Amino acid sequence: MFATLVWRAVLISLLLTSWAAAQSGGAPTSTTTCNLDDGRQVYVRYNPVATNKEKIANGKPWTPGGAPMTLFTEAQLTLGSSMIPIGAYTVYPIPARDHWTLVVNKNVTAGAAYDEKQDIARAAMETAQVAQPSDALEVAFAHVGARCTLRIYIGKTASFADFTAK
Repeated sequence: MFATLVWRAVLISLLLTSWAAAQSGGAPTSTTTCNLDDGRQVYVRYNPVATNKEKIANGKPWTPGGAPMTLFTEAQLTLGSSMIPIGAYTVYPIPARDHWTLVVNKNVTAGAAYDEKQDIARAAMETAQVAQPSDALEVAFAHVGARCTLRIYIGKTASFADFTAK
């Protein structure tokens, strides 16, 4: 119980720090949360960049607004066949024309370049085209049981990946 409280305090302080930076003129950030049935949470923090101002290169790890998304998890997760321990990680979507890949990386050093050797999980994302394009990057979770489906919408593309709590 004490460990859970400590993790929540750390996660909240990290989220508040990014909120304070956004309020003081830094890049704006958004957070999406998945609340698991047992009270644990999974968070993703990201920059909600405008679709018309963001260049997305196929086959390259994407950092919206110049910064990777950040994953905070209070539960051990699986993505594809890989295990993700409790903690903080960077998340890189890798776009492609007909499919995307989601990468979870253990390097959370601010300003660090993507290093594939630091990857701990990589999974294909289900990708589809939507009729109504989004004006800005939207990231959300859909929660069913022990599964948190990360949904990424940008322009007419929608991509989904399942994180499963252990």
